[in-house]
Amino acid sequence: MRLLVNHQNTMSSYSSNFLLVPIPEYPVLDCVPNKNVKIVVLGASSVGKTALIVRFLTKRFIGDYEANTGALYSRKINIDGEQVSLQVQDTPCVSLQEDTEVLSCQEQINRAIYWADGYVFVYSITDHRSYRTIKPLYQHVRKIHPSGNIPIILVGNKTDLLRARQVATNEGARLANELGGAHFEASARENYDGVSDAFHHMCLEVSRAIGSSNGEKRRGLHLVRPKSPNMQDLKRRFKQVLSSKAKSSNTSL
Repeated sequence: MRLLVNHQNTMSSYSSNFLLVPIPEYPVLDCVPNKNVKIVVLGASSVGKTALIVRFLTKRFIGDYEANTGALYSRKINIDGEQVSLQVQDTPCVSLQEDTEVLSCQEQINRAIYWADGYVFVYSITDHRSYRTIKPLYQHVRKIHPSGNIPIILVGNKTDLLRARQVATNEGARLANELGGAHFEASARENYDGVSDAFHHMCLEVSRAIGSSNGEKRRGLHLVRPKSPNMQDLKRRFKQVLSSKAKSSNTSL
């Protein structure tokens, strides 16, 4: 498998000028380092990565999103009775070149992979090509992290569209077993509980992996956090959606 990257910089040339767009809820520094859980969500275009993240963090669903710029979300959650600081990195899409297994992704995704402790691979059950992207993407993650435990899960999104299903449940489960992770099917649109179960499982696996490292220094990039964390951008998006629906309703009257 070959990998096409938009820039020629290698992992060794990563620098602190890489910026993520933050939409945090709580400051990370309230928790000790080994209680920081860093997760990256990866997958092809239009599989619902952002929708799943927002659904998990806010319990809400937004149908339309702006172009993905790689937002970093943060909040506190309880895992096994302990409070941890969760950071979830959204990413732009990856893709396979036409009729090949050649993976194409941005350098930004490499940085996110290098930074993270756990990996959520998302595909749409209505798009078999997005499912085919998962294995090459996992292999790429393994090239960046060639040794050690890599907590992963596979999430088949859009189970509210069963009539358009192209990926059987057993296909997803079989691939997850092959890659060494758990498999979930979920609907960001209609089922918060399924989304929550997947992310909590991921957080639990990462927390256990961090705990088993016996305090060893974790690999990753140290990202500068904003001084005033807030959820203003998400609130703005919700207002836009509500405003759009209201205008549409008034027009139809």
